[in-house]
Amino acid sequence: MRSLSSLSAIENWPVPTAAAAVVRRDGTVLGTYGETGRRFRLASVTKPLSAYAALVAVEEGAVELDEPAGPEGSTVRHLLAHTSGLAFDEHRVMAAPGTRRIYSNAGFDALADHIAKATGIPFAEYLRQGVLEPLGMHATDCPGSAGAGAVSTVDDLARFAAELQAPRLLAPETVAAATSVAFPGLKGVLPGYGGQNPNDWGLGFEIRDHKSPHWTGASSSPRTFGHFGQSGTFLWVDPDAGAACVVLTDRDFGEWALPLWPALTDAVLAAL
Repeated sequence: MRSLSSLSAIENWPVPTAAAAVVRRDGTVLGTYGETGRRFRLASVTKPLSAYAALVAVEEGAVELDEPAGPEGSTVRHLLAHTSGLAFDEHRVMAAPGTRRIYSNAGFDALADHIAKATGIPFAEYLRQGVLEPLGMHATDCPGSAGAGAVSTVDDLARFAAELQAPRLLAPETVAAATSVAFPGLKGVLPGYGGQNPNDWGLGFEIRDHKSPHWTGASSSPRTFGHFGQSGTFLWVDPDAGAACVVLTDRDFGEWALPLWPALTDAVLAAL
């Protein structure tokens, strides 16, 4: 374990196993906790990885952000931003595209299907070739849903967190656009935290903005972006702090996490 005393609070979390890392913009790992090479289910922390693969497909010219994809009237951009109108976990249309922020695993599955058809490559393989292999994320794969089916390690996600802060696979302006609000002003439900107005989201990345309650810290900047997963996992990047944090556990998200995750984030930011 590299020293960063703020991470030691994880020792007291009510979880069987956890691992964590804090990563600077230049890729320097400031501190770790636990077995950083252990594989965990990511649940929805899969989405930023899948979104990055989709953006690689955009830059390669295989797809365009504003081409039709998903339900009628929806585009690749809508699917990435949870504004396609698709329901949470089924291919059922609940709203017209661009009118509501409906968090949707089904939307990411539709996105993966669209990219697979456009490229002729199964999406999991496209993700491996386009993102995981170039970043050296050899312990990561996505045998299930593009929205929630990946497994990975803290070591691998630390590499991804460094990429998000100093992009090599994508143009910096592409990442800046993906981590800025898409379709601003839309209401919606942030899973686990209730209704938010607005419920800001980028392209595959949730935006902190001024949401309350939230899984990041009270001292997190509004520009903070990332994702958390139902399997008890999260990854955030705070551009103002010039750092990112990855935490993976093997206890599903629930009441236990509500006070502990923000407290850890605030402690990490204070230590920086």
